[in-house]
Amino acid sequence: MEEFIHKPVLLDECIQGLNIRPDGVYVDGTLGRAGHSSEIARRLTTGRLYCIDRDMAAIEAAREKLGPWMERVKLIHGNFTDLAQLLSEVGAPGVDGMLFDFGVSSPQLDDPARGFSYMYDAPLDMRMDQREPLTARTVVNEWPQEELRRILWQYGEERYAPAIAGAVVRARGQAPIETTFQLVDVIRSALPAQALREKQHPAKRTFQAIRIAVNDELTAAERVIEQAVPLLNQGGRLCIITFHSLEDRIVKTGYAGFVKGCTCPPDFPVCVCGKKPSLKLINKKPILPGEAELEENPRSRSAKLRIAEKL
Repeated sequence: MEEFIHKPVLLDECIQGLNIRPDGVYVDGTLGRAGHSSEIARRLTTGRLYCIDRDMAAIEAAREKLGPWMERVKLIHGNFTDLAQLLSEVGAPGVDGMLFDFGVSSPQLDDPARGFSYMYDAPLDMRMDQREPLTARTVVNEWPQEELRRILWQYGEERYAPAIAGAVVRARGQAPIETTFQLVDVIRSALPAQALREKQHPAKRTFQAIRIAVNDELTAAERVIEQAVPLLNQGGRLCIITFHSLEDRIVKTGYAGFVKGCTCPPDFPVCVCGKKPSLKLINKKPILPGEAELEENPRSRSAKLRIAEKL
């Protein structure tokens, strides 16, 4: 198989945002191809880096990439939605910085066998963790039409969601939709001519929506913030990269709850819940890729980085 080239998104901004100490404890909750992890690990002396990924292929590839620093690295095969449990199981101490990159890694997109991309013909899969039972094939062939319409509209922000969902149900009524190209053909058949002339690939939004549903990505985004903040030491940093508006909204809202602290109704004259702020925002607006990165790595175009610090 071809050598995959993976460019970590917003790398310099993440490293600066984590404010790395050589003796600190750090977590890369979305290891991917270890682009961010290798830059964190090389800055540690007596510190420790815990790397988590649900994709076993990423764990195996990282062993070589992180080879020079493995004495300070612990690789963990698991889902970052189980963050607290995973770190507890390996006896990790309080953490000084955490990084989560919610994007699909380039090797996953570029490996035809994984079925993530509308650019390659492959079995419909899209699982980040291939131990999980739910595949894109199941979603496409078995989910009710209304549920398909909902995820296309909600997760893909696809304005032709009703037409595409209807076309999928009609097509699978004739024969199961087994491959990515079969699904692309069904999507094309549902779209009006003007939509097919748009610069964006006609299947992009649908494939995004199905991938999010298969991997339960939005629930994961909510859960990881809830677990990460209590695990941070005072002054510890939380860096999260998102790639579409739904995830960014979840991160922004999740941070805001910890920044505000108090959960009393606005009309209460005094706070009775006793909850104090536990985060402060390092950047109130998301950090975006610069022109140089966009030119070098077009896939970074929709990336947004939000950074917060534990009080």
